[in-house]
Amino acid sequence: MSQGLSRRDALGAGLLAVGGLAGLPQFGRASTASDTAREKDNKAIVGRWFTDFWGKTCNLDVVDELAAPDMLLKYSLHAPRRGREDIKAFMTGFRKSFPNLNFWGTADLIAEGDYVVGRWAGGGTHSGPAFSDFVLGSLPAATGRFMHFSGTTVLKLKDGKIIEEIGLDDGVTALGQLGVIKAV
Repeated sequence: MSQGLSRRDALGAGLLAVGGLAGLPQFGRASTASDTAREKDNKAIVGRWFTDFWGKTCNLDVVDELAAPDMLLKYSLHAPRRGREDIKAFMTGFRKSFPNLNFWGTADLIAEGDYVVGRWAGGGTHSGPAFSDFVLGSLPAATGRFMHFSGTTVLKLKDGKIIEEIGLDDGVTALGQLGVIKAV
């Protein structure tokens, strides 16, 4: 694999016109000792985030500790959330509606530079108040329906803080299990 795109190749692909080479990932570059240390630190931060924020018991204090003030949280099932208070409000509502909500890792975390990728599974039973956060519909109070689904999440960190968490999940499965959408 090459050491990234040359200026000529990037220009030919039209990439210089939309931000230059600085924003392009450097595929195939060799890791340095400082990269390895940063990646190890980033994986530790994300591991704590997955355990303390998404795990069986949620500690909202971890948001102030690990998230950047304007962090972006974006998943296909939910409207994007931005900022610590918005992220806390999202999780508070989610856990009120799904008191046994729990997510866990299903593979080792992978780190490259400022990015950490994690695969996960999880779910819970809707036994609490109505939940209207789903983009494709809402649930009345305490349906008793169970959801279990999986996904992959990419987190970006800067200066030891999570600045974005963007996930691709099997939301269709969860929405079907909850009765929000019907199989055809």
